[in-house]
Amino acid sequence: MDSTSDRAVADYHALLRDETALAQELEERFFARMRERHLTFGGRQLCSFPRPNLVSPAVYGQIGGVCRGIFRAIERAEARLGEELWDRVDLLPEERELARLDPGYARSSPLSRLDSFVTPSSYQYVELNAETPAGSSYADTLAEVFLEIPIVRRFQERWRLRPFQTGRRLLATLVGCYREAGGREKHPSIAVVDYEDVPTRVEHHMVREYCESEGYPSLVCDPRHLTYEGGRLRHENRPIDIVYKRLLVNELLERRDEVRPLLDAARDRAVVIVNPFRCKPVHKKAIFEVLTDDALQGLFTGEEQAAIRAHVPWTRRVRESRTTHGGQEVDLPDFILGRRDRLVMKPNDEYGGKGVFIGWEMADDEWTRALGEALGSSYVVQERVDVLREEFPVLAGEEGSDHGQLGFGDFVVDLDPYVFGGEVEGFLTRLSATSLANVTSGAGQVPSFLVEPRP
Repeated sequence: MDSTSDRAVADYHALLRDETALAQELEERFFARMRERHLTFGGRQLCSFPRPNLVSPAVYGQIGGVCRGIFRAIERAEARLGEELWDRVDLLPEERELARLDPGYARSSPLSRLDSFVTPSSYQYVELNAETPAGSSYADTLAEVFLEIPIVRRFQERWRLRPFQTGRRLLATLVGCYREAGGREKHPSIAVVDYEDVPTRVEHHMVREYCESEGYPSLVCDPRHLTYEGGRLRHENRPIDIVYKRLLVNELLERRDEVRPLLDAARDRAVVIVNPFRCKPVHKKAIFEVLTDDALQGLFTGEEQAAIRAHVPWTRRVRESRTTHGGQEVDLPDFILGRRDRLVMKPNDEYGGKGVFIGWEMADDEWTRALGEALGSSYVVQERVDVLREEFPVLAGEEGSDHGQLGFGDFVVDLDPYVFGGEVEGFLTRLSATSLANVTSGAGQVPSFLVEPRP
């Protein structure tokens, strides 16, 4: 699929297999390097794979074009359908209340991430994280660490690596939303807001450190510790201009009374919140039903339709209904029961692999019970993506030890482009030995680089 990256990977693996000193250095120092840069997720080592993901500029350009088409199609559906979209994606009443708040800028999801799997021939985009796309600061820090590793330095004698600028694009997007909303401070203050006990707290501080290094006063705080008085949102008396919201709307609503100052400041437009609450409709997994519904294809341009056909799997909300698949009308529950080996069901608004039913890994009776559960809740069903497993080096060692034993294994690659203002910059890249390729469910993360042969 990418002959340039295939050659680069072969060279990298040859270095690992043939250069004893380089492999030994990895075994003795790799985990220590990760800990020195606080690359953990909930206390667990974030990366045990001593090879980055390598993407050629040509393929990166293709990915950017496809993501642009899919993202524009989503924004077009949002604009054309209006609140009809809310019904189609099963937006809850309390979510609708917040979605009506005007954030002061145009885009519903200026920061997003299209989650995809690498397949034998291409990429399949299975979800849009339009609300709190995490992992970009982890990716930047991992890239910095990898560039310091001796084997990567040796590899660069023959290959040129370019890291992505996701941190820069994140900050530019936050400040851009602030300016569009009328903000005038030269260096507005930024608060990274999430509950203090979440496993991604380390990354929140990475964001803070980067923003501060660029001259923007920043802090990390829990939304329950905010105050709103005199028209200003504050944390420990520090005024806040921009809230980089790292928790989901439903997580705020679960503690509505405790986070009242943040909600009141949002209603009064006393602070700029990114992403805004109105991102929720396009964040729901059922947005992919809108993309793949035969009856709605007239909403999209020819280019957008082509991107959807080639790169978005058939998706429907799980309910008692008739729909189409492959141009044929089907009874949806009966169709789901009869296609267990080709379908996955997942909650319409959840993350971390929670509540996912993978048909080909279940028995018939388990799948029948899963369908009953999905029909009684808010779920989507999606066509199976035939993933490609790629060989990666992996270090196996005792938890907390600096030493690991180098080996090789085949892993599912979850390659998730970040989309800033509709344009791609960098990836969240996750590896997993199972069908669930997310860090919350035990997968690991590696950095991605653009790779080109040196002249």
